[in-house]
Amino acid sequence: MIITRSPLRISLGGGGTDLPSYYREYGGHVISAAIDKYVYITLHQTFFEDLIIKYSQMERVRKLDEIQHPLIREALKEVDQDASYLEITSMSDIPAGTGLGSSGSFLTALLHALHLQTRKIVPKQELAEQACRIEIERLREPVGKQDQYIAAFGGVTSFEFCTDGTVLVQRLKLSPESLANLEDNLVLFYTGYTRSASEILREQDRKSRQRDALMIENLHFVKELGLESKKALEGGDLRRFAEIMDHHWHHKKKRSDGISNNRINEWYDLARRNGALGGKLIGAGGGGFLMFYTEDKTNLRHVMREAGVREVRLRFDFQGTMLVTQS
Repeated sequence: MIITRSPLRISLGGGGTDLPSYYREYGGHVISAAIDKYVYITLHQTFFEDLIIKYSQMERVRKLDEIQHPLIREALKEVDQDASYLEITSMSDIPAGTGLGSSGSFLTALLHALHLQTRKIVPKQELAEQACRIEIERLREPVGKQDQYIAAFGGVTSFEFCTDGTVLVQRLKLSPESLANLEDNLVLFYTGYTRSASEILREQDRKSRQRDALMIENLHFVKELGLESKKALEGGDLRRFAEIMDHHWHHKKKRSDGISNNRINEWYDLARRNGALGGKLIGAGGGGFLMFYTEDKTNLRHVMREAGVREVRLRFDFQGTMLVTQS
């Protein structure tokens, strides 16, 4: 039996500039942080010729092309894995569709497990690229590269997406005090809405390919905010980082009507009135988690709890995709 895990993530700046339709023309930059909420994959050899797959549904098949779950089907093809006598089970600490990059975490954990089964050690960069190739090239999903990379590498990390497709990975140079304060003062609240990011991202992808002036200008500005966020974080100016997050959120909402709604806007404004120095909705938009930076967690937690919003506590993960156990 092999059990692997990959962390979920929060985006700290530059989100949206990691889509190929943008970075292949202009280059992208994203800051992400892996958190201690995970997607787990269990791989188990069985005595049955069938491939058994357990996720929110259950599949039992004989051939790869019969697999309904697209990520599992394409991951097995990517590693040229025989699907016989195998059971694959996935579990997650957080539901999918909540903006924390679950598909990238799922894929990197699955690929890592499949490689381990064949006793192959794959570097984190290659693992992330394989996951990107499956989602972006094979399945043609309108997604970027942020999720797969932060899941593989972990940490609080800066990613530069070059026009030639290469990705430069750099851990943020935060002082121990700044890192501790950032971790302590970031809070996550679940909105109760789940959604597929595809529709929102597909609109961004289409407009970027058409070189829509407003969309390109929006993403240029978001990229600059991401670079400013990196400077603020490495300089220990966390209040400035929070201010930039607030600018980012208001600018991001201009990309699509589906990014926010009246209820989310009300919660955001409530948090800003009660100790949140800045924040945003994590992921493409439409639901999932609201993230805030605050120096008054007690009051903010009380107010948001009274408003009916559930908090999920977080810590940073610095290991990325890893083997949990093998027997």
